[in-house]
Amino acid sequence: MPTDRTPPAALFLFAHQDDEFGVFQAIEDCRRQGWRVVCAYLTHGAHGSAARRNDESLAVLAALGVPAADVLFAGDTLDIVDATLPRRLDAAGAWLAGHMAALPRLQLVCAPAWEGGHHDHDALHFLAVHTAARLGLGRQLRQYALYHAHRCPAPWFRVLSPLAANGAPQTSAIGWRDRLRHLRLCLRYPSQLTTWIGLFPFVLAHYLLQGRQALQQATPARTAERPHAGPLYYERRRFYRWEQLQADTSAWLRAQPATQDHHDH
Repeated sequence: MPTDRTPPAALFLFAHQDDEFGVFQAIEDCRRQGWRVVCAYLTHGAHGSAARRNDESLAVLAALGVPAADVLFAGDTLDIVDATLPRRLDAAGAWLAGHMAALPRLQLVCAPAWEGGHHDHDALHFLAVHTAARLGLGRQLRQYALYHAHRCPAPWFRVLSPLAANGAPQTSAIGWRDRLRHLRLCLRYPSQLTTWIGLFPFVLAHYLLQGRQALQQATPARTAERPHAGPLYYERRRFYRWEQLQADTSAWLRAQPATQDHHDH
């Protein structure tokens, strides 16, 4: 049971190991305030990469001040493989509700943005926003941008660029020392070298030209809308279809107890 000595807590939700790059500064801000930071990953790497990816993220989070005991690999526990989260909403949603409700003095929940970048990101956003609303934690929820293809010709995409449709971002400046340190952390994912060859130039440009941590509020109503007009990045890459994600999320909502708050698509 929480007491006056129980520190405030922040829960950071990630679909994949390395998604934490979107909230390096937010994590450090919480730690510097003396908050407990809990990080949870809802999928695991496939083809033998799971343990290696976990170790890489553990090392990065340790550098940000997060102890290994507060890093939860739910994807391993539930056996949810990378790129399959929309088809495992029941298991992931039950796990998330239990852990979100049990975390004492939860002041902040950060989830990937509703932006059409990766279908796992959107699926996790959907679960987080509806679960938070049902638990009375909607005001504590924030979303963070990773990448999307809004107004970008193929094959380009935008990184760490909040969508205007998600509301005005709340931003905080990142000092130059922290910017350089965060950029070095982005180089500590060797198992994801191919991905980071594409991501790093855009992350570098963001840190050099903007250098701000941006978070946005999130609401269940927004998840009834297409993230943005035009092809979504995961559609362009033929990873998933928006219509299938709608079907997955609508089915999950219909399965929830009738006494709880619903938002139908």
